[in-house]
Amino acid sequence: MTTTNQSNYGGASQAVQTATALRKLYITRVIFSLTWIALVLTVAKTNHTLATILFIIYPAWDAVATYFDINANPATVDKTPQYINMGVSILTAIAVTVALQTGIPEALMVFGVWAFLAGLFQLIIGIRRRKNFEGQWPMIISGAQSMLAGVAIFAKAHVPNQGVDTLAGYSAFGAFYFALAAFRLGKTIKDASVTA
Repeated sequence: MTTTNQSNYGGASQAVQTATALRKLYITRVIFSLTWIALVLTVAKTNHTLATILFIIYPAWDAVATYFDINANPATVDKTPQYINMGVSILTAIAVTVALQTGIPEALMVFGVWAFLAGLFQLIIGIRRRKNFEGQWPMIISGAQSMLAGVAIFAKAHVPNQGVDTLAGYSAFGAFYFALAAFRLGKTIKDASVTA
């Protein structure tokens, strides 16, 4: 774990606590994404109601996960990007619900805008956290990739046969990067415990 700037985290002990909480959250996010993908690629293909729920639940879950991300950090750390991201995710869940009344393309367009914004916030948070934690590059890369994916989802929203299953790849990449970040944080925590 880098010790160059831990003032906002109250020293190495607090930094380890934060890293531990984030690691647990990242693992939970991986499990959620893999479950979501499995449902999308199986049941949702023949169940319109479930497909609709899965469309809405993804940004809603991101809002919940961001809430736990906020709680993982000490009070001294600026959490403005997380608060904004949580608000955007809540609004997106509502917007997707409304857009689905019009059609799948409109819902995909909303999802694409959200993926871009969520990626931007993830990129910002990853860059800021790298001052206190090693191994933030998966979050930084994931954020940048989410921005690109958001643009692609928005651009292809009106392509025929687009549905919630087209978002499976987006979720899979997110799960992959969260798994990498969790692994790296685990190594950071272990190294900190050895040197403590």
